Amino acid sequence: MIAVIINWSLNNRVLVLLAALMLTAAGIWSVKQTSVDAIPDLSDVQVIIQTNYPGQAPSVVEQQVTYPLTSAMLSVPGAHTVRGFSFFGDSYVYILFDDDTDMYWARSRVLEYLSQVAPTLPASAKPRLGPDATGVGWVYMYALSDPSGQHDIDELTSLQDWYLKFALQSVPGVSEVATVGGMKKQYQIVADPYKLDAYNLTMAQLEQAVSQNNQEVGASVIEMAEAEYMVTVNGYIETLDDIRQITLALSTSGTPVTLADVADVKEGPAPRRGIAELNGEGETVGGIIVMRYNENAQQTIDGVKAKLQDLQAGLPEGVEITTVYDRSNLIASAIDNLWDKLLEELLIVALICGLFLLHLRSALVALVTLPLGILGAFLLMHWQGINANIMSLGGIAIAIGAMTDGAIVMIENFHKHLEKAPPDANRWELVSKAATEVGPALFFSLLIITVSFLPVFIL
Repeated sequence: MIAVIINWSLNNRVLVLLAALMLTAAGIWSVKQTSVDAIPDLSDVQVIIQTNYPGQAPSVVEQQVTYPLTSAMLSVPGAHTVRGFSFFGDSYVYILFDDDTDMYWARSRVLEYLSQVAPTLPASAKPRLGPDATGVGWVYMYALSDPSGQHDIDELTSLQDWYLKFALQSVPGVSEVATVGGMKKQYQIVADPYKLDAYNLTMAQLEQAVSQNNQEVGASVIEMAEAEYMVTVNGYIETLDDIRQITLALSTSGTPVTLADVADVKEGPAPRRGIAELNGEGETVGGIIVMRYNENAQQTIDGVKAKLQDLQAGLPEGVEITTVYDRSNLIASAIDNLWDKLLEELLIVALICGLFLLHLRSALVALVTLPLGILGAFLLMHWQGINANIMSLGGIAIAIGAMTDGAIVMIENFHKHLEKAPPDANRWELVSKAATEVGPALFFSLLIITVSFLPVFIL
């Protein structure tokens, strides 16, 4: 069969050249379209439900949040494993699906079942889906610092949460921007239980009064001179004095009891569970860029870098953005390694053909077939949805050596037949005879190498 294919190709050389040109064009298009990453994504198709239940112990979170959620998610179509983890104030439920399940189909099914169980959870428990990313989605990390000391840590946190984070989430391919470290400023009300008891007040009344005095409402419209004027009541809290002046009740003498009479109002940091430091130089705040599922890591990182460069101009004087982790360096190294190996193999083939066969034009066979083989590999990778990473590019680099061996053997055998043939012999007949002589052996030798890698695919 191999001999038949070789003879047909020699008899239809124009069609073979056209097919090679089409393969080249399709391969170049595939190279441009194939997603590039450094690490192969071997993670399961999973959806994460994160529920914030402030101030509750792990046992309470387990009973009131994690258990109801895991019980409901067991019936999600396509889910084969459901895992629940309870922490102080937080619950995480992981739903793992079959490998052939579409990520966004799985998320929609989980969201459907979550809408059924969410009303049964405590009022302060707020479940939400995790980012549409995988375990290798962490592609970039940066830190905000101020070497000049003009801005404290809570100001840097505000810049991260209200300036950088929203802008970076608009970059194509970014699923989430997670804040690391920092400190969030709070308006804290420290009630005095003895004063509350003296005025016959409860914590529930205090909480209700603060909530009702921190809102903005509409009051319909007023018609004046054939025109309508919308009426709004501005009641948002802006300063500490606004909180202190909130009226809670009236005393027995009719005097208003304000919040300042029963509590101490101050600014302070929110409770923290960890900090972030940069190079041991002090506390800082950072951001982790999580890439969306099945996106191009290199393009996502380039977009993030460009956006950060634009945002740098809007930061206060003295604030700097420092890159902490950048996967694009590893991606570039993997790609450069492939091209270096290809160039080395091409030079070796040309050198061998020149030294041993004394015929540099014979090297064109390998110089053409090796790039065609790589382009064909990229075409198959794009068709199967495999991105270019260390594993796939490493496999191509290994295959280059085997392809080189086959090309050299084929060229050397043709030269042997050419030396023994009379001067007026038909060159194409010699090519056919030489190729059919070693072609089947070369094909099956390469096939054996391919079969030897099959166990890797069933791990």
